[in-house]
Amino acid sequence: MFTVRRAGRNDADVLGEIHATAWEAAYAPFFEPGFAADGVRSRRTRWHARVGQADTPILLAEHDGRPLAMTAFRASATRPGLAEILSFYAHPDGWGTGIAAALMTGTLEHLRADGFARTHLWTLRDTPRSRRFYTKCGFTESGTVRPFDFGDGKPLAQVEYERAC
Repeated sequence: MFTVRRAGRNDADVLGEIHATAWEAAYAPFFEPGFAADGVRSRRTRWHARVGQADTPILLAEHDGRPLAMTAFRASATRPGLAEILSFYAHPDGWGTGIAAALMTGTLEHLRADGFARTHLWTLRDTPRSRRFYTKCGFTESGTVRPFDFGDGKPLAQVEYERAC
């Protein structure tokens, strides 16, 4: 059974664990080992400052009480009138279970309730798992690609996806 709920201040550690573990599995291979290790460490702690921000809701999805997926979203800074899903990560233990789909459903419901008709997000071009997931959830590529530098001076291509809420 999956449940989706709003994350609270006491969830910062679990948010960090989900983000770090998912990021390590999906993104670390794109980086030098030292930079990737630093990225994993930073993702474990950055949610302490972010959870509870009024303009950026964070949702957690749980399977039988275990948090395994998280998302953060808000009004888009670059696409007026749209929402932007800023982070969407599932712990590898939850891959293939349906928890990410349950979280996406909850995210879209939340965005609709907040008055958004459309949302967009960015994902790395070379991550076929995430791209398949977003397509399966009804997102389509907008045709926009941008370089994104994670901080190592070697930008990676991101593709934009969008859909109705």
